[in-house]
Amino acid sequence: MAESTLRPALRNALVLFGAGIIVAMVLLAAFASVVAPYDPTEMKVIDALQRPSLAHPFGTDRFGRDVLSRTIHGSRIALGVAISSIGLALVVGTALGLAGGYAGGATDLVIGRAMDVLFSFPTLILAIGIAAMLGPGLDNAALAIAVVYAPLFSRVVRGPVIAERAKEYSVAALGLGAGAFRVVFRHILPNVLAPLIVQASVSLAYAILTEAALSYLGLGTQPPAPSWGTMLNEGRTYLETAPWMSVFPGLAIMLAVLGFNLLGDGLRSVLDPQLRGR
Repeated sequence: MAESTLRPALRNALVLFGAGIIVAMVLLAAFASVVAPYDPTEMKVIDALQRPSLAHPFGTDRFGRDVLSRTIHGSRIALGVAISSIGLALVVGTALGLAGGYAGGATDLVIGRAMDVLFSFPTLILAIGIAAMLGPGLDNAALAIAVVYAPLFSRVVRGPVIAERAKEYSVAALGLGAGAFRVVFRHILPNVLAPLIVQASVSLAYAILTEAALSYLGLGTQPPAPSWGTMLNEGRTYLETAPWMSVFPGLAIMLAVLGFNLLGDGLRSVLDPQLRGR
């Protein structure tokens, strides 16, 4: 099963291109301390607002900090928050979707209505509200993003679980004495992983955007830590005199989001039987 899925994935141009961008960013994040030419928080006022040059390929900001080094180190925060928040949302949302879809009845009703309440708010507005209540900080921003995206995974899982629950193999497993827990996690969950994988890939892109927005508003990463959103906020008043302060972190956000979106679209075409061969 894994081999039959891996082969078409490796032949899909979208998957390869998106994965290439993501792998490059992960390597940059992992080896940021080695790759970055300067300390991302070191201030040299004498070098403030220098244009891109050989010494500073992305220029410097108003405090003389190297924009390239801050952009590289910012990938650690962006990817770290995205992976941790979406990982938590995936676990919680999947558990809720499995419970509601398999149990049905009152359990499904309560979980469904709770998810509907969260869905009634615009994603970014809800994330801002939760982060504002919890207080500024990276951990609180990650938790806010996880709360926002957990209902999405719950809804993605619930429908397929209801369909799989009624199939012969599930009924047969129960008839042979298997417990509900075993049926759900041993038999049903593996058959609903495909939409979860695709949704996780796409959600990582939106999580990066949400983290950048929270940091831009001062609710995420706190200065002087290098965050793409914080860098955009610091550079907004210098768009005419020092546009490189905003351009390069903006391009980093664009590339990260593009990579995960391309990976998600490619995985969808590989994992969805209705889209294979198109």
